[in-house]
Amino acid sequence: MGKISNQQVIQSLTLKFGDRISVPNEPFGLLTLETSVDHISKVLRFLKEDKELKFNYLTDITGIHFPEQKLSIGVIYHLHSLSNNVRVRIKVFLDGKAPNIPTATTLWEGANWMERETFDFFGIIFDGHPNLIRILNVDD
Repeated sequence: MGKISNQQVIQSLTLKFGDRISVPNEPFGLLTLETSVDHISKVLRFLKEDKELKFNYLTDITGIHFPEQKLSIGVIYHLHSLSNNVRVRIKVFLDGKAPNIPTATTLWEGANWMERETFDFFGIIFDGHPNLIRILNVDD
């Protein structure tokens, strides 16, 4: 099994998306990037479908809340390239008054429950989700 470096991932993303990818850093060796809600679908699709990168496994989707920040709600994606044995984390920050982001269920069916959980706990609306209803909390 081959392994690509975080630098190779950053280089591929930079060539494809330029400044639409920002703040790359590597806390504990985990490549972490940020993008905008307008570009997240294209970035996720590229990471999954690129013939070299092959981030074919969606490990997790979750939310974060920073009430003191202007873009107070965040969606975090963790992807794993099984064939390259490398992981990446992508962050997207949203306006807390309109926390909408496109669904990732069009790329990974497993995103269904992860997005529902994130909706349930953080109120993030995943546009295009096939069944965005509560799964853990009561309706009220």
